[in-house]
Amino acid sequence: MPIPIIMPALSPTMETGTLSKWLVKEGDTITSGDVLAEIETDKATMEVESIDEGRIAKILVAEGSEEVPVNQMIAVLLEDGEDESALEGFGVGGAGGGPETAKAVAPEPAPANVPEAQQTAPATPARSSAKVFASPLAKRLAQQNNLDLAKISGSGPNGRIVKRDIEAAVASGGATISAAPAPSAVALAAGPSDQAILALYEEGTYDIVPHDGMRKIIAQRLQESKQTVPHFYLTLDCELDALLAVRKRMNDRSPKDGPGAYKISVNDFIIKAMAQALQRIPAANATWTEAGMLLHKHSDVGVAVAIEGGLFTPVIRKAETKGLAEISAEMKDLAGRARQRKLAPHEYQGGTTAISNLGMFGISHFSAVINPPQATILAVGSGSPRMVVKDGAPTVATVMTVTLSCDHRAVDGALGANLLGEFKAFIEEPGMMLV
Repeated sequence: MPIPIIMPALSPTMETGTLSKWLVKEGDTITSGDVLAEIETDKATMEVESIDEGRIAKILVAEGSEEVPVNQMIAVLLEDGEDESALEGFGVGGAGGGPETAKAVAPEPAPANVPEAQQTAPATPARSSAKVFASPLAKRLAQQNNLDLAKISGSGPNGRIVKRDIEAAVASGGATISAAPAPSAVALAAGPSDQAILALYEEGTYDIVPHDGMRKIIAQRLQESKQTVPHFYLTLDCELDALLAVRKRMNDRSPKDGPGAYKISVNDFIIKAMAQALQRIPAANATWTEAGMLLHKHSDVGVAVAIEGGLFTPVIRKAETKGLAEISAEMKDLAGRARQRKLAPHEYQGGTTAISNLGMFGISHFSAVINPPQATILAVGSGSPRMVVKDGAPTVATVMTVTLSCDHRAVDGALGANLLGEFKAFIEEPGMMLV
C-alpha cells in the first residue's frame, strides 16, 4: 500500500519547517538512504533521507513552502508493483492525511545529550498534540475524547501514536485532560501593533524586509528570556598579559602545517577557563526546572557565532576535558559550518553556559541575554592597555572586561561571584588550566 512521507521533527522543539528544496521528482525510484529533500528549520538547513524504497507517486508540498507542520504528509511513495490506482481513497489531496502505517523519515529527533527535562513537553494540561509524534487521525480522536497525547505511549513506527493507541486509552479511561489551572502571573503587556509603528513614519521613507525563520525565533526566544528569566549581572576586569605571552609561545611552537598544526585564539582560552571554572564551582553549572535543579557533570560551553541575519551558539561538549588545540580545532569547524547553516540540532542545542565575545569589534563592555535553559552567559569585551596599580605604583596592563549574566533562580549573587572569580584566576594564571 502507499507509504506517506511526512515532515520530520529535526529537533525536540521543532513544530514547523520550510521545505526549501526537493531533490527528487514525481516518478523517481528511490531506495533507503536516498536524500529526498532539504528542510530548513529556524537554525539550519538539513537533508532528509528516505527509510523506505519505492517510487515517488505524488509530491504534496511544493518547494519553498513555509511553516509546514511536523508530521504533515509531504509526499506519497508507492511500493514495487503498485500503480496510481492505489492512491484512490488515500487522501493525497489533503494535508496530513493517510493511513496509520505512516512512517517517519530520518534523521531522528532529540539528541541523546539534551537533558530529558528539555525533551519533555511542559506539564501543563493544554492540548499538546502539535508537539507529540502522532498521526493526524490520532490527534483528531484525542481531541474528540478529551485525551492528553503526552500521556499516551505510541505503538506505531518510531513510537508514533496511532488510532489503536487512542482506542486503548478511551477503553482504559486514562489520559484525560484535567481542568486548566489559574494563571500564576498577570500576562505581560504587548508592544505596539505594526499599524501603530508604521503610523509614526512617512510612507515611502522605509522598506519592509520580511523576517526569516531564524530572526523570528531569535526574537521570540530572547523576548521570552528577558520576560521569564530574572537576570542579574556581575562585571570584573581580567589582566591578559600572562595569557597573551603563553599564547604567543604556544603558537610559535606549532608546526607550520600538517595534522599537528594549530593556532590558538584568546577565545579558546576563554572557553577553557569558563569550563574549568564551572568544574571548580559545580553549583553554578546548573539549569533551573520547576521540578528541581539540574546540576551538570560536564561543562558544555556554547559560543555565539554571528552569521548573516542572526547567530548560532554551537556547543563545545565536555570542554573541561579538552586541550586548547582540540578546542581551537573544534571551534573552527563548528563556526565554519554555522556560517553555512550546516549544523545539526544537537551541535547547537543544550549547553550548560555560553560565551558571547564582541571584543574583536572593539566593544569594551556589554551584557548578554541568557539563552534558556542555560543559567549563565559570559559577555566578553576587548582587551586593551589600561592603567592599573600594582604594589602601590601605577603601571600599564592589557585588561579585558567581562560580564556574567545569571539566572537568579539558579545562580545567586555570591555563587555567580565565585564562578567569575575562578574564571578570572584561570585567565590571569593560564598554567592553572593544566592542573
